[in-house]
Amino acid sequence: MARKNVLIIGAAGRDFHNFNTYYRDNANYNVVAFTAAQIPDIDGRKYPKELAGELYPDGIPIFAEAELERLIKDMKVDDCVFAYSDVTYQQVMGKSAIVNTAGANFILLGAKDTQVKSTKPVIAVGAIRTGCGKSQTSRRVIELLMEAGLKVVAIRHPMPYGDLNEQKVQRFATIEDLAKHKCTIEEMEEYEPHVSRGNVIYAGVDYEAILRAAENDPKGCDVILWDGGNNDFPFYKSDMLITVVDPHRPGHELNFYPGEATLRMADVVVINKMDSASPENILTVRQNIAKVNPNALVVDGASPLTIDKPELVRGKKCLVVEDGPTLTHGHMKIGAGTVAAQKCGAGELVDPRPYAVGKLAETFKIYPNIGTLLPAMGYGDEQKADLEKTINNTPCDVVVIGTPFDINRIIKINKPCVKVGYDLQEIGTPTLAGPIKEFIAKYVKK
Repeated sequence: MARKNVLIIGAAGRDFHNFNTYYRDNANYNVVAFTAAQIPDIDGRKYPKELAGELYPDGIPIFAEAELERLIKDMKVDDCVFAYSDVTYQQVMGKSAIVNTAGANFILLGAKDTQVKSTKPVIAVGAIRTGCGKSQTSRRVIELLMEAGLKVVAIRHPMPYGDLNEQKVQRFATIEDLAKHKCTIEEMEEYEPHVSRGNVIYAGVDYEAILRAAENDPKGCDVILWDGGNNDFPFYKSDMLITVVDPHRPGHELNFYPGEATLRMADVVVINKMDSASPENILTVRQNIAKVNPNALVVDGASPLTIDKPELVRGKKCLVVEDGPTLTHGHMKIGAGTVAAQKCGAGELVDPRPYAVGKLAETFKIYPNIGTLLPAMGYGDEQKADLEKTINNTPCDVVVIGTPFDINRIIKINKPCVKVGYDLQEIGTPTLAGPIKEFIAKYVKK
């Protein structure tokens, strides 16, 4: 029987994982191409032959998603597999319409065919959107496991935007490892908080190889912590899944792919940011959790903010720099830096858009609703340089940095800076301590 021609619609993450787990050594299929979206400058590469396996001696080309319709026709594609996250149901089905109109099947792979089984107990942390608070939830879970005397190794959802061969398996144990692996700002935002606390975190491209390395980490491993990305469901079969929801975006838990799946799969749901959300929005989220996953344990939570030099903010003109993906495809119009600046009595939030240059100016054109905030975009040296110029061009008294890493380490800012921090804080009962204790008793060998 002739092999079916497959095109995988992705964004340098779930797409590669779906290929590795389902298609790589499957002689029934011929993956002719990947497409790339969401992240700038990740098309035009190849998925290398060293990672693609024996069926693909020339590797697999990666094209811009804008070429999708042409590729389906020119490459005689039978199946298109949609494989990226944090998109509306309308966007997903819009892609389906393009695919079906061009004559191909539209496919969404699920957990059964894509999740890898670990030899260690696994706790996964996911969310219904990017920017909900997965990172601080993961840190809180790690704290509880470490208090129980366990060695925890974290594995982060992929962000392989560079040389894919070099990024097959990445281990981050020190700040120096961030430079060694040529991390983007997005990667540093996720990895630095872990390594600063003395935790080891892995990431890369081949998530079965990554898992096996993590299970045998030189520092030891009792538990794997899956630190999810966007609103994707875990790459690993999990013994417990904690999903974070955001009352600043009520209703998104039922309208974004695959966030609803992540919510339905959850054993524990954390309602984060309750300290800054309205009662009406919190109620909407509670009702939606009960509608699709009534058996989940619901933990109320907040992310209280700290700011290192609040006296520099009061009454001043502030430029707020926030986590990039949260503002771009996360569609948030407010972040930790904004809330902190307002609480500290900022006189004015300065609009950076008139002063944006290069790649940052392009970002504002692609995402015109960001508003008077600056996303910390830095997927390459050019974009990092443009971020530095944009910050330094903007007339303000102080820069409020809401990203979870030390941005001054990679760019030079010519103005005073204040740093915002945040951790998860449970409100009332139940807390995460209860389910973590049950997880340890059930899954961790004494």
